[in-house]
Amino acid sequence: MRLQHLRKDAGLTGKELSARCGWHPAKTTRIQKGDAPPSDADIRAWCSACGADDQVDDLIATARAVDSMYLEWRRLHKDGMRKVQQDWNTLHEQTRVCRVYVSNVPPGFFQTPGFATALMEQITRFQGTPNDVAEAVAARIARSRFLYEGGHRYVVLMEESVLRYRTADLDAMRGQLRHLLAVMPLASVSLGIIPFTAQRTVWPLEAFYVHDDTTAVVETLTAEIKVRQPRELADYARAFAGLAEMAVYGHAARALIQAAIDVLE
Repeated sequence: MRLQHLRKDAGLTGKELSARCGWHPAKTTRIQKGDAPPSDADIRAWCSACGADDQVDDLIATARAVDSMYLEWRRLHKDGMRKVQQDWNTLHEQTRVCRVYVSNVPPGFFQTPGFATALMEQITRFQGTPNDVAEAVAARIARSRFLYEGGHRYVVLMEESVLRYRTADLDAMRGQLRHLLAVMPLASVSLGIIPFTAQRTVWPLEAFYVHDDTTAVVETLTAEIKVRQPRELADYARAFAGLAEMAVYGHAARALIQAAIDVLE
């Protein structure tokens, strides 16, 4: 559809664009209808014909991502959650710098076994997918090794609500919050907390993970969305920067975590 808009914005008919690209008009029709996916070379030729070379990279990224960018959780979890957790571990192993924003639960690499078990049991019940929680938890907890090895860097922003939501029982919640205090001093970790009282310049968002500025993984209720288009990645980077300015760090962040623990004692 965006290619068709480019053609119309350039004032070209389908035949005129086809002539400039050096192919049969039927090919233009098939591409515009979605019957034939354009190759990278096709996109470059189309943009050149329309005087829109500045959009080539973004359109190529969109075309490459279209089949994998939106994956329903029920589809991903049709055989249970273990494989998805292992796939995430592979992505994290390949990532040097991961920037994470969460507004609901701590990221998987920070989760304790007790907290992860409670969360995954809720997800399994809600989705009605096979229960392999024990195996999935083991795979998720294995991800925490990247905090200690391989030169990885995790820059994490949490809403204060993450500390307060009782996603697990009291013992598991206390253990989870204490674990956050334990990982904060690690050289691989930067943890900021956005207080309830912060003056918002960016509204609370869905959880997202930005891997090396090449892929953003966004988690919604029903699906995992992988964003690779440069213009959207730039938006996530800009949002992260704005959220980071509202966060507190170091002693102030530890004080918010400790206050959440004290409520549970």
